[in-house]
Amino acid sequence: MAAQLIQDDLTLTRRVNESVSFSCRYDQCDYNEYVYWIQKKDTETFRDLLGIDKTTCTIAERFDHPQKDDFSVVNNQNGCELKIQKVKLLHSATYYCECWKKDPHIWTRSPQPTRSTAHRFLYYSVSLWEDTRYAYDIFGSGTKLVVTDEQVVKPVVSVYPAASRAHLEGRSSLLCVASAMFPPLVRFSWKRQKEDQEQWLPAEGEQLELRETGRTAAILLVDGNATSTYKYRCSVQHEGGTVEAPTEQEVPAAPAASCPPEREPADLPALQQADSAGQTTNSSNTTTSSESQPEAVSFQSQCRVKLLCVLYTVLIVKSLVYCCGLSLLRIL
Repeated sequence: MAAQLIQDDLTLTRRVNESVSFSCRYDQCDYNEYVYWIQKKDTETFRDLLGIDKTTCTIAERFDHPQKDDFSVVNNQNGCELKIQKVKLLHSATYYCECWKKDPHIWTRSPQPTRSTAHRFLYYSVSLWEDTRYAYDIFGSGTKLVVTDEQVVKPVVSVYPAASRAHLEGRSSLLCVASAMFPPLVRFSWKRQKEDQEQWLPAEGEQLELRETGRTAAILLVDGNATSTYKYRCSVQHEGGTVEAPTEQEVPAAPAASCPPEREPADLPALQQADSAGQTTNSSNTTTSSESQPEAVSFQSQCRVKLLCVLYTVLIVKSLVYCCGLSLLRIL
């Protein structure tokens, strides 16, 4: 996304009949004074709740939502917030804020835009001085309301060097795991420190998140060809507070000179032809070297085939034992 509104709260846990407020930082909004709130339940689609006049913190528009009367607006130091005075189980959902953002790359002449749920994700033209620019919706990251009697539990965070094939592309990977938390939603962030400095700065790199029951993991891919050694630290944002991993991982600097990459087996025929045509004096050495690599590849292939045969044999035997057990139970 080119732009995104900031919702600091990832989750909010409340008991029935308690109150809750949802905040949103809407300083990136460009057009009109309205900020909209949307509700998304796990088994339903997105539904408009209401529009807020951010200058007066009053409700400017109520949409056709069955729970629209349960929501109000409060004004505090964080701006206009969406509030539920008495939480119910049916309020369990994720709440997103939304507003307009102008697109400086597209120009046209059209009338002032109007709000329409049916055309939410289309572009709208907006008058600006003598010209007109197109505008589009930007959304917050969402805050999930969890209605339960369970207590909030901070995650346990650990960092490991992740095993992957990324090093083949000159990159290293780090794995950060958060587990044993409630609610289960977390947000990962990484910092790095240069070996000769004390300041920790945000780390750059691609990040992949993996979620399963009871834990969430994030894999950070970093440049393994850096000229300096860096230490990396993982921190996890949670409703119970931010937790940092007790250990740090170090990614060493790339060596000054590295060996050329090995040729793939698919390149061997072309290599043999080039060697036989241009280097007749070293034909015996070339033949020996080129034959040793196919032998190694062939040996690896044979090992894989044998392992697959053993695996399938074990599965077949287990299936036979299972069927015999079921037959015996039926007879008894």
